[in-house]
Amino acid sequence: MIKQMIDLSIPIATDTPIYPGDPKPQIKPATEIDKDGYQVSEILFGSHTGTHVDAPFHFQKNGQTIDQSDLMNFLGTGLVIDVTGKDDGEKIDMSDVEKDLARLEDEKIVLFHTGWSAYRGTEKYFRHPYICVKVIERLLEMGIRTFFIDALNIDPPDGTAFPAHEAITGVNGIIGENFCSFDQIDFPKPLIIALPLRLTGLDGSPVRAVAIELDVF
Repeated sequence: MIKQMIDLSIPIATDTPIYPGDPKPQIKPATEIDKDGYQVSEILFGSHTGTHVDAPFHFQKNGQTIDQSDLMNFLGTGLVIDVTGKDDGEKIDMSDVEKDLARLEDEKIVLFHTGWSAYRGTEKYFRHPYICVKVIERLLEMGIRTFFIDALNIDPPDGTAFPAHEAITGVNGIIGENFCSFDQIDFPKPLIIALPLRLTGLDGSPVRAVAIELDVF
């Protein structure tokens, strides 16, 4: 039985922050009730808009596309790693996560809680901290294949290199970005669900992500 459910998704609207160079969301009516008798909206946005997941194909020419990725990669027990307190553009390294790695048991999804979602709507949101690739490599060795972060990008904000993306997608792992509300996950073993749309041949998809606390009998 579900005890509580926490929404981990940011809204998709015309002012949703996007990675520099990605398409800006456009939303407008296609039909209207007063004119046509029913409401339909026309939406245009990139595959990595809002809270989204990256398929391996995002960085690997022969990587799995989002519709080829195993749906089991998008749900499972999560481990929240608290890496708050970092400065703009600061690296999150092994010393920041070692104590949490000792808690890793049967969890399938790691959620990096930077606290950066609080800056959404400001320029500071684009100057987020990032995950050192050595942390990613260690977690991959431990069997983790799904990584979510409450920031715009898991890699450095200057966009000059993408070592974490390359390491994760290189083993057909999954990355999720622009998540929020990780601070509300104050219970152990949350069930994380972030299912993508079944978009044929694409590199990623927006998701409606949740953390669920189950009432264990």
